[in-house]
Amino acid sequence: MTATVKIENEIAVVTMDDGKANAISLTMVEALNAALDEAEASAKVIVLAGRPERFSAGFDLKFFASAEPDQMRALVVGGGKVAFRLFTSDKPVVIACTGHAIAMGAFLLLGGDSRIAARGAYKIGANETVNGMTLPAFGVELPRARLNPMYLTQALAQAKLYTPDEAVPVGWIDQVVEPGEVLNAAMAEAERLLPIANYAYGHNKRMARQPAIEAIGPTLAL
Repeated sequence: MTATVKIENEIAVVTMDDGKANAISLTMVEALNAALDEAEASAKVIVLAGRPERFSAGFDLKFFASAEPDQMRALVVGGGKVAFRLFTSDKPVVIACTGHAIAMGAFLLLGGDSRIAARGAYKIGANETVNGMTLPAFGVELPRARLNPMYLTQALAQAKLYTPDEAVPVGWIDQVVEPGEVLNAAMAEAERLLPIANYAYGHNKRMARQPAIEAIGPTLAL
């Protein structure tokens, strides 16, 4: 199992769970897109959650170690498209950050509208510099759109990882709750957004994010 969807009362809960670190692999990308297809067709609000203590550890680095360049690019673009899909969705998107959210996992957070994290000794942020990796366009433009500008150098170039509480002023997340409450808090936020989950919501969200949308969109072609 990698990603599942459950729809109730017009709220779709998409859960990532590979039984491990929730690495973003080609399989996970495919499963997420299938789950989001169902969610967008049948629900008004989307909640994206991880497994306990692991939201997502980012791209599958073992795959990168042996993949051909075109395969690596396919995975990077695929992950970027999922984050971009959340970022541009007509639906309100709530993120339940259930634990660590690193690299691509952190960029998925930035695709959400409301982001609620579990408090704990978890790491949130983009560590590409530590791994000698340059950021793709979406890995720069999503943070530029969502993070506090004062923290951009620290968060991206210096690859600082934050605890959930530290991540709030940076802009990776919006709210921190106790671990056992993160899904309940995300569902409460989804219910709060349900009455305004209309055409205007999606239109106004995209208008507010238009500079980032125009910068990211052309870069996500294979």
